[in-house]
Amino acid sequence: MPDPAKPLVSALIVSRNAKEDLLRCLKAFFASADVPVEAIVVDNHSDDGSPAAVTDEFPQATVLVQSKNLGYGRAANLGLERCQGRFVLLLSPEVTVDPQCVGRLADMLLTRPDAGAAGPRLDYPDGRRDPESRRAFPIPSTLFYQTVGLSRLFPKSSRFGRHNMGHLPDSDVHEMDAGSAACLMLRRSALDRVGFFDPRYFMFGEDLDLCYRLKLGGWKIFYVPGATATHHAKPPSRERERQLSYERHRAMWTYHFKHHAEDSSAFGNGLVWAQIWGRYVAQRVRDSVRGNNQRAT
Repeated sequence: MPDPAKPLVSALIVSRNAKEDLLRCLKAFFASADVPVEAIVVDNHSDDGSPAAVTDEFPQATVLVQSKNLGYGRAANLGLERCQGRFVLLLSPEVTVDPQCVGRLADMLLTRPDAGAAGPRLDYPDGRRDPESRRAFPIPSTLFYQTVGLSRLFPKSSRFGRHNMGHLPDSDVHEMDAGSAACLMLRRSALDRVGFFDPRYFMFGEDLDLCYRLKLGGWKIFYVPGATATHHAKPPSRERERQLSYERHRAMWTYHFKHHAEDSSAFGNGLVWAQIWGRYVAQRVRDSVRGNNQRAT
């Protein structure tokens, strides 16, 4: 029998200098949860008063304050050690869950013992879908299709739009390779079998890596559109965008090197490396030209 004193769902939120978003996220989580829950917040060395604000407004939440920015994976692993729930809901401070979201994701994991994770339909405030909420595992061809723009031209193609699974209706429950750590519910027993986040990823890629290991372990991952949430993503500053772009491309190479390099030739790995970092350089040049043009006008 389940322990009635323990929560069914533990929300795990890693946050850095996101006080207002974090408070909105926690308010929505506690208001929408119709099952026993807890919230674990790992603060990655914020200087905006986030820990005190959470403690004041949500004394039921556990706040773990770090003395430096550990990156997402390391910080999340510290939080996972404190989570007591049967299920763990990964949440970004920028995400607000809609009513019944938490319960519907939990229902999926309760009724599908083969499910290691379940993710909701994640929308932006203007109604557009967040494409990261349902993904196929990245392979060199999908990276190429994204780089040359074929994925944008043919988003519903099973070949060119494969990475964001545009060929499958986003109104239907279906299996997927990976969801997004912005909002993804995990089965704790599955985590205990495959391990927590790989700390080699500082930012980005951790969720893909974890979902890949879940699938290798025999678990299924589901997209559940009846569970909905809103992603209040904000455009970063130019300096921040440079850092994010570098970390995003570094995560791509880390993922490939970890999971696929042994199955590829040295030449093939070299092509993947060149494709990833060539794409990064092209983005930086494009952004630099765009910034110069904006200053000129």
